[in-house]
Amino acid sequence: MSFGYNIHANGIRQHLIRWDGPEGAPQLLLIPGITSPAITWGFVAERLAQRFEVHVLDVRGRGLSETGDLDYTLDALADDAIAVARTLRQPTTLGHSMGARIAIRANARDPEPFAGHILVDPPMSGPGRRAYPSKWPWYSDSIQMAARGCSVEEMRAFCPTWSDEQVALRAEWLHTCHWGAIRIAFDGFHTDDIHQDLPKIDKPARLVIAGGATVVDEADQAEVAQLNPKIEQRIVPDAGHMIPWDNLEGFLEAVMDFDVQ
Repeated sequence: MSFGYNIHANGIRQHLIRWDGPEGAPQLLLIPGITSPAITWGFVAERLAQRFEVHVLDVRGRGLSETGDLDYTLDALADDAIAVARTLRQPTTLGHSMGARIAIRANARDPEPFAGHILVDPPMSGPGRRAYPSKWPWYSDSIQMAARGCSVEEMRAFCPTWSDEQVALRAEWLHTCHWGAIRIAFDGFHTDDIHQDLPKIDKPARLVIAGGATVVDEADQAEVAQLNPKIEQRIVPDAGHMIPWDNLEGFLEAVMDFDVQ
């Protein structure tokens, strides 16, 4: 069973969707990527709820969380994660892409509220590093199209491998992504240095890598191992950056046995 709810944390209204897990299940705070409202992760959260009590966050400026004239920097998003986690029972974070970078920065700013971290294909771009492989027009063009109202077929041009249901959800919800928030996040992929934060992760952590993408390549894997040997690494084969959309079973195999004990 799932339901949405609002809380006031870090000075704004935060909206989450909760999927109940088994009685006494550990809590999981799922932080989606740059243009993924919480509802678009429903098909994943439903499966994760077989083991966890899942809370999926609408990152500020997306979905049903507060939007408008706000601070959309990585530090602000990390402080949101910290504040939301404090309303839960020391959850594990599962962050995808931008969400993984949020989890990394949140841990660096205040590790106490978290039990551990599952970091799913975080962009390894940053100052002096190679660019994030996706280009800005892919985001800006699709957001502007969604804001005007678009069909499933129009959105399919941007997500050709997704299922009908997944494309329909994106067509319905992408307009909730605040253009300025997305631009700041995209620019932050190139200006925010998360590598300085990786050695600060002392709690159980797992890096989950899309085997069919180049967001985290072999050199990145080696660098992460050098910066923090405690971070376990797993590769999901035959999966693009949006891992569950390409290989849901492989994704679940890579995350469901994560244990903070």
